[in-house]
Amino acid sequence: MSDIEDLKWYALYVRSRYEKRAHDMLLEQGVVSFLPLLDTWKQWSDRKKKVSEPLFRGYLFVNIELRREKITVLDTEGVVKFIGIGKTPSVIFQRDIDWLKQLVREPDAIHKTVSSLPPGQRVKVLAGPFKDFEGVVVKQGRESRLVVFFDSIMQGVEVTISPDVLLAVAGAPLQIPGAAAPSSELVSVEKHFLRL
Repeated sequence: MSDIEDLKWYALYVRSRYEKRAHDMLLEQGVVSFLPLLDTWKQWSDRKKKVSEPLFRGYLFVNIELRREKITVLDTEGVVKFIGIGKTPSVIFQRDIDWLKQLVREPDAIHKTVSSLPPGQRVKVLAGPFKDFEGVVVKQGRESRLVVFFDSIMQGVEVTISPDVLLAVAGAPLQIPGAAAPSSELVSVEKHFLRL
């Protein structure tokens, strides 16, 4: 049995439309797997139905001891590869997994996923379900949005947020949730981007 310190989160790339199947098969093998799902309504010509779809198409996450469980994971039907640099899988921070879990608990706030993030003013969310998330602000349009961007898989999630709960973090590096941030003034902006 591996020590708890050896367990780390990794992102997997899986075949198109195999996310749920690969997730279920990993769980059956005793692998801790996390597939962020969102409930959405699908309209067909004759009916409308609520379905659960992956937040990020083609990705799921596993919490494993890499040396011991890598082959088991890669041999699972639908799994293509670990996400990483070269042949080395990249470790996903626990805070990123926690933030993903928080995002899927707020499905009404999620609008779409994105794969790029423009630069701008750094901010910290002061209140609400996304409290302590940090990001980069860009002003666009009239709706308030926050994009939570996950560097590890180069994907982001766009969510609704009030500009009144944002605090400017001038020139500071992004902080881990719960860490102290320098005090600054509230920022009122139209579009917000968050980079993890």
